[in-house]
Amino acid sequence: MHDLVIRGGTIVDGTGNEAREGDVAIEGDRIVAVGDVSGQGRKEVDAGGHIVTPGWVDIHTHYDGQVTWDPYLTPSCWHGVTTVVMGNCGVGFAPAKPDRHDWLIGLMEGVEDIPGAALSTGIRWEWETFPQYLDAVERRSLLFDVGTQVPHGAVRGYVMGERGAKNEPATAADIEEMARLVKEGIEAGALGFSTSRTIAHMAIDGEPVPGTFAAHDELFGIGRVLGELGTGVFELAPAGALGEDLAAPEREMEWMRELSAAIGRPVTFALTQNDHDPDSWVRMLELCAQAAADGAPVTPQVAGRPVTLLLGLQTFHPFAYCPSFAPIGGAPLAEKVRLLRDPEMRRQLLSEVDAAIESMRQFLDPERAFPFGDAPDYEPARDRSVAGLARAQGRTPMDMANGKGGPGRAGQAASPRQSTVELLRKLGAQ
Repeated sequence: MHDLVIRGGTIVDGTGNEAREGDVAIEGDRIVAVGDVSGQGRKEVDAGGHIVTPGWVDIHTHYDGQVTWDPYLTPSCWHGVTTVVMGNCGVGFAPAKPDRHDWLIGLMEGVEDIPGAALSTGIRWEWETFPQYLDAVERRSLLFDVGTQVPHGAVRGYVMGERGAKNEPATAADIEEMARLVKEGIEAGALGFSTSRTIAHMAIDGEPVPGTFAAHDELFGIGRVLGELGTGVFELAPAGALGEDLAAPEREMEWMRELSAAIGRPVTFALTQNDHDPDSWVRMLELCAQAAADGAPVTPQVAGRPVTLLLGLQTFHPFAYCPSFAPIGGAPLAEKVRLLRDPEMRRQLLSEVDAAIESMRQFLDPERAFPFGDAPDYEPARDRSVAGLARAQGRTPMDMANGKGGPGRAGQAASPRQSTVELLRKLGAQ
């Protein structure tokens, strides 16, 4: 008698074999039979019409805050994920000095579009050091297996304070102390170290993630810890990852390969397709293969779908890059909306925005930006883009994005009473 038999599902076993219908028998915490199970189960589940697979391992998540209050890590639990890796892209919540909590929240909010209000309400700061953070996570009764990495941004802020937050160069003493903290974290159970080098990753105040411009001595000084310990992975969002610098990926590959060879540890990075250089990913895969063949494992992380972004006044939007927006970037949402309705502020932002977003144009392309709507349309027609709606009204796209009379909900006619600013405000409030 088996403890559990899952009957008649479509089995996708993760080995590369073709999908097939069959049963799965489980005893205790082990799968004991896959295929045609004749024995009965104390509990049986009819999986007809459903896919039965091993649990998914999501290697790139940002549950660093949510893991402290949500045992189910929603929505990953809805999609068959059973193991998550956090602490990616150099952002996380440990180590954390007591007076830096709000700053760390703003860093995560800006980089990953996780509402700061949720983080502020949900996180119970039971730690200061990274080992203490791991202990706090360990105390939770979680549905998932969870692993995390030591984030460069938090470490830099902890060691260097405002100098680290503002991306000032690290001294030899700074690097030594950062390396010590990373070693401490990995010895306590961290899976590795992470950093970010793309200028698309910015804190809520508009400052790039600490470590974005880290020099060779800082990156290698920290990376050598992994080599000394003989464990851990070095993860990063590389420069150019979001299309802000088309020449950057191959430059990044040079030092990633050098680092992997020097420390004898794997390096893994986010690889995305870029519409302005649509074949660059092919070259990057070739370079990864060459590096691996030479004994320097550099492995891309490839998403299962294209990168998409939600634009909102609290996080990522075109005017966030304008000099005139910087003084109000940290203001409450209602205050931002009030100021953005001011004709003089609107005129000033419109005069700055084209130059301000040049490096991020592919992610702020009005031809590919669509009003989200209260009932989202995930396959909108091209003429419903911000640019399409602007053409229909004889306006410029950025004028549409920051002026009254903007687009209404996707699929509806433009309303003279609803602007894109108002749509962004609604999205930011959700």
